[in-house]
Amino acid sequence: METTIARDPRRPAPSFAELFTPKLVTLLREGYTAADFRADALAGLTVAIVALPLSMAIAIGSGLSPEKGLFTAIVGGFLISALGGSRFQIGGPAGAFIVLIASIVERHGYDGLVLATLMAGCMMIAAGYLRIGTYIKYIPFPVTVGFTAGIGVIIFASQIKDLLGLDMQHEPAAFLPKLGAIRDSLATLKPATVALAILAVGIIVGLRRVRPKWPGMLIAVATTALLSALLHLDVTTIGSKFGEMPRTLPLPSWPGFDLAKMHAVFPDAITIALLGAIESLLSAVVADGMSGRRHRSNCELVAQGAANIASVTFGGMCATGTIARTATNIRAGAHGPVSGMLHAVYLLLFMLVAAPLTAYVPLASLGAVLAVVAWNMVEKEEFASLLRASWGDAAVLMATFLLTIFEDLTTAIAVGVTLGAFLFLHRMAEAVEVEGGGQMIAEDTADATGADRTAYTPQAFDGEAMVYRISGAFFFGATATVSSVLDRMGTHPKVFVLDFTDVPLVDTTAAKALEGFVHKLHNAGTAVYFAGTRPSIRRTLLSAGLRKPRVHYALTPNDAIENWRASTRGAVKY
Repeated sequence: METTIARDPRRPAPSFAELFTPKLVTLLREGYTAADFRADALAGLTVAIVALPLSMAIAIGSGLSPEKGLFTAIVGGFLISALGGSRFQIGGPAGAFIVLIASIVERHGYDGLVLATLMAGCMMIAAGYLRIGTYIKYIPFPVTVGFTAGIGVIIFASQIKDLLGLDMQHEPAAFLPKLGAIRDSLATLKPATVALAILAVGIIVGLRRVRPKWPGMLIAVATTALLSALLHLDVTTIGSKFGEMPRTLPLPSWPGFDLAKMHAVFPDAITIALLGAIESLLSAVVADGMSGRRHRSNCELVAQGAANIASVTFGGMCATGTIARTATNIRAGAHGPVSGMLHAVYLLLFMLVAAPLTAYVPLASLGAVLAVVAWNMVEKEEFASLLRASWGDAAVLMATFLLTIFEDLTTAIAVGVTLGAFLFLHRMAEAVEVEGGGQMIAEDTADATGADRTAYTPQAFDGEAMVYRISGAFFFGATATVSSVLDRMGTHPKVFVLDFTDVPLVDTTAAKALEGFVHKLHNAGTAVYFAGTRPSIRRTLLSAGLRKPRVHYALTPNDAIENWRASTRGAVKY
């Protein structure tokens, strides 16, 4: 997940200050001019226009009131840009959180969401300072594609009610019960609502094709609101459902909680922290690819944690880095984090000035916004490519996708990562090769592509020596493969050499497996040599008891043979 460049070993490791200095500080040290501020002001305004309808739509889709999305974009977005480790990151409410937030609110209420987000914020800060952000990159790609597609499906299903104008007393959060409730309510469909939803989707999609730089979502929302007000359409609006929007930020407050409540929301807090970290660092990587800059992943995690704590303290919801708004920020010509901070300021001004106008916005148009977001979240080309790639990748993808839809996001990510890890171990184990035999030394030559491999001196050993080479990571997954080859060796030579030149690592399970093989050879009177072991590998082998007198070490197989011959004459070459 984190973009890295191979570090020059002559340079010292980055200091704490270098790892956790916000990009805003770096920008100001470089020098910040009036021209830079103008570029950031324009980019921030562009992003704010995109974020205004999206923030309200995400909040409503999450089962909350629309102002909570604006509070999140204002407070969380400002802090993510001011404290973050990415120069262009735009923070705020994200579509990926809709399913999770709706589930938490249904089970624990808004106070439960606040508590879970506060705990998640503390987790992200701790993860950043412990430098765990580096390890987020080990989330397998099929897992991210799978749960993102699953979230997209659930978001679309959650918007059917508003798109069709259905009258539903209770909308279940679970996918199948939700579809059943929608089916039972189809008789209440409102044609005017459906027409507005179709118009909103048409405006968004059409402008994206013919005028991609225009704020299609805001134009769609404004157009449908104007039509609804002028024609007095019988549609549900923000005003009719939620009342008047506030014009100011609320005072900071903390919910009442106890240990039992913390225990109840702890799994949700872990999911918020994990999903927030994945989303924000993915967004930062996308920004790096578009701008040529490098983000500081652990600094970004600290900023995300602080932003989430502040966001819910001011009446908001979960915040994270958002890929679409970050990309818009870069395309709009942003120079640095100031654009993200100004985007939050613009949203605050919009709320102060235009709050009464939001009462006319139809929920159908915000549902259309989220329907488009859901469609874009499903990475269709990547999904199809992974299905064709291999059975393993397809299994991880489908397991994550289906569990996200029919179970929950926490289970989906846990199962997906576990399956991905086992798939990786299987592939690594299959990649390990063992080759050898009596004539191997005489026939082998230097490998032109392997600088560490030494050519064997052509000579005949008349069956007195046998050399085997292991190629690949020798770990617990490959132990059975290597052991079976060695056990089929047949006759016991006078000297046996095991070449580790092409082995990057050995774990304790593999070392213990070798111990039994070496013990058998030693009892048969065979001298055993390990050649080409790297220092870290030798330490592992020695700690497993593979040391003199049962095992001797040499730089190369040729040195091993010469040492053995010298030992038979009483003079050993070291």
